Amino acid sequence: MNVKIAAIGEILFDVYPNYKKLGGAPFNFLYHIWKLTGNGKFISSVGNDDEGNEILHKLQNRNFDVSEIQIDDKHPTGLVEVNLDENKVPEFNILENRAYDFIPMNSNLTQIVESSDLFYFGTLAQRNDITRGTIDKLANINTNKFCDLNIRQNFYNKEIINNSLVKSNVLKLNFEELELVNKLLLGDEFQFERTAFAVVEKYNIDLLCITLGEKGAYLFKGDEKSHYKESVDKIVDTVGAGDAYASILAIGYLLGWKLSRINELASKFSAEICTIEGAIPDDDNFYNKYRERIKNE
Repeated sequence: MNVKIAAIGEILFDVYPNYKKLGGAPFNFLYHIWKLTGNGKFISSVGNDDEGNEILHKLQNRNFDVSEIQIDDKHPTGLVEVNLDENKVPEFNILENRAYDFIPMNSNLTQIVESSDLFYFGTLAQRNDITRGTIDKLANINTNKFCDLNIRQNFYNKEIINNSLVKSNVLKLNFEELELVNKLLLGDEFQFERTAFAVVEKYNIDLLCITLGEKGAYLFKGDEKSHYKESVDKIVDTVGAGDAYASILAIGYLLGWKLSRINELASKFSAEICTIEGAIPDDDNFYNKYRERIKNE
């Protein structure tokens, strides 16, 4: 499939009480893109430590392209402590000053983004000024930009959110993040649909996604909207569900699918991720039916 997508940001281990899984929203997103399309470039950094070596070894064993995952001798690999509540919804403790906070800019990154159809970024990796500066430069390149806001803990501010939205063509938020954007940047009375369309208008967003957990997801484009809800049986955990949705959202956007079609397939893929441990399936057969459906659109 001839879509070229690049992503930048965190790669890390999600550490559960009894096991650990590869994670990080940009990595999860780009891994799905790679498995679904056969293409994808991921820009990040890991520490020169046991966790970093384990990440690179795992990815190389899966033939994932690690050429743009830099090795940082000064900072450790990203780790997140994860605990699931009674509804299998995760609570995160994201450790600071990790290798992905210090991704330096270089000319090769410019070439990667210039040759991509879409460049994905979020806000967590912008908590440090080094990676934030790299993202800012790359997001000024003339290609489609996808921002998955992905607010975590206190790792954001008004300026980071505003600058991210200004640069975005595609924007993905959850309900709480929409409320936050309204509070910090719009200052209006919050009304779900009216606020969503106000974000689209103010920031000239081409496609806005708002996820609502078990209540489904909304897409807004121009004066169009779409709502879709997929039920999930036997939820294992919801980690990475939004990243799975984002991958189909990006592909559908680039291929010009109707909103209803994007929303349905993205929601089904996201729901199925909730039936496995962690954000990334170990079995490649997980992707087969989605590859076929994307190919046949």
